[in-house]
Amino acid sequence: MRLPTSVLRPASAQAGLGGFFLLAALLGLSLFGLSACQKAPVLDLPKLKIDPDRIAVAGMSSGAYMATQVHLAFSDHLIGAGLVAGGPYGCTKGDLDIALNACMKGTPTAPDAAGLASAAVERSRMQQLAPIAGLDGDRVLIVHGALDQTVASTVAQASFDFYSALKRIPEAKDLHTRLYSEHKFAHTFPTQAIGSDCELSVSPFLGRCDFDAAGEIMRELFIDATAQAALAFATPASAATGDLRLFNQDAYLTDGVDAYLASAGYVYVPKACSDASAQAPSCGLLIAFHGCEQNADKVGEAFVRDAGFNRWADQMQVVVLYPQTRASYFPLNPKACWDWWGFSGKDFDVRSGVQPRWVARASAALGAPLEP
Repeated sequence: MRLPTSVLRPASAQAGLGGFFLLAALLGLSLFGLSACQKAPVLDLPKLKIDPDRIAVAGMSSGAYMATQVHLAFSDHLIGAGLVAGGPYGCTKGDLDIALNACMKGTPTAPDAAGLASAAVERSRMQQLAPIAGLDGDRVLIVHGALDQTVASTVAQASFDFYSALKRIPEAKDLHTRLYSEHKFAHTFPTQAIGSDCELSVSPFLGRCDFDAAGEIMRELFIDATAQAALAFATPASAATGDLRLFNQDAYLTDGVDAYLASAGYVYVPKACSDASAQAPSCGLLIAFHGCEQNADKVGEAFVRDAGFNRWADQMQVVVLYPQTRASYFPLNPKACWDWWGFSGKDFDVRSGVQPRWVARASAALGAPLEP
């Protein structure tokens, strides 16, 4: 989500080849490619035995916005969302200027949570999103660092207030929401002991903060607090022992339409989940969206290996899908963000958008349909 206002705004006003070369120079990008993109692997996603009642989303920064969009689009097939450093659904209204200001800095005013909730309800009635009743019983954890200078605390609060407004609708009265904002970390994904200094926001945007955000998210989403078995999941496995696999993301495009993703994505499959036979246990699924500049082309496997989800996935028997974006000049997305402001089209944040459609197709390929 770390979009440079000083670069993006002038670029929109520049015309001709000179402006293009200036933009490339400002961004420090090669004119012949943004990064050494991965080759498309030949492997498709494995068909697994996924429990339809244990499917959730999570994300960091632009990935948190994307997770919110997917949650609202397919809440009738999801059990919740874990959101780190993100804001409320529909915040940008498809406008980059709003995205850079109100939806990141909370200026000139914080996002109007109540108004955005009303707009989401209307979109649901128009069948652009899942029925609001799909949120009933879902769990949403919103995490924000007290030292985050990229996304304001008022923006995270607006995300909490947005879900709280939806909770007041009778059809979604059992929606559970929680805002965690006490821990002092910057605009980074906090881990127990891996990454940079917790007070810094530097690549690969993992901070050793003595705070396991992945664990908080996994516990919130996949442990029934009333179940006796919850006690067995108090700690993660000591080390990830499952299989982190590359797969061909291009195989899940709708009619070949570009979704602005990398050719390769990742899926983590715990050993207990690798068997799709009738005798095998059903596993959950978490779809985890990285942040801007946190894609594999930029940081390698840092996020998919070290964010902390995989050890918890082993313990809880949850498959983790890690989709990967790609950077681009046209549309202008040099930091490989998820589309939370509309560069992929006006329907970017509803069921028919190219990225939500891709997510639905990839999830279905794993054995977890998100659509009827």
